[in-house]
Amino acid sequence: MSGPDKLFLQECNFAAGAAGIDNLPSATLPEIAFAGRSNVGKSSLINALLNRKSLARVSQSPGCTSQINFYNLADRLMLADLPGYGYARKSKATLQGWDALISHYLKGRPTLQRVCVLVDSRRGVGEADEVLMEMLDEAAVVYQIVFTKMDAVNKTELEKLQTDSEKLFKKHQALHPILRFTSSDKKLGLEELQQELIAFAKKA
Repeated sequence: MSGPDKLFLQECNFAAGAAGIDNLPSATLPEIAFAGRSNVGKSSLINALLNRKSLARVSQSPGCTSQINFYNLADRLMLADLPGYGYARKSKATLQGWDALISHYLKGRPTLQRVCVLVDSRRGVGEADEVLMEMLDEAAVVYQIVFTKMDAVNKTELEKLQTDSEKLFKKHQALHPILRFTSSDKKLGLEELQQELIAFAKKA
């Protein structure tokens, strides 16, 4: 098959699960990280991008992912599924552990090329999202807002969401200037996002 999604049809395997800094795998491939609030649809988007159904674990319980899960795509690109944030039912100690792990990963991962900050189209960018964005600004890590569940809002709502979100470009210096709108269920916006991410992959 030709086209921008050819890489995403190749073999992809679970590479590692890191619940602590010492468990992070060796940084050898270009990496793309996926971050966002709990239940924003990170695992669903990863599965949809990879044309899989269950490679990344999808849970109905917010806050289920308690580690960074790494997926090796054809030995050319590593995808990192970060624990969701903004869910308070986990213990304070556990949340602090997650924060330390995520902060260390985002600020010190030498192969990290971009962070996709996933935002629910029905919610828009929230306070917790902006806290993450400020951290990434400070660390000079380029990130991109990727809206999920765009099929759940109408055209007028989507246009307002885009207009409101574009105001963030003036506030956040590390924010990539292109917004992406996706739906894992309806397979919308996936090819455009694939095409951007392929640019970071190791040459075959």
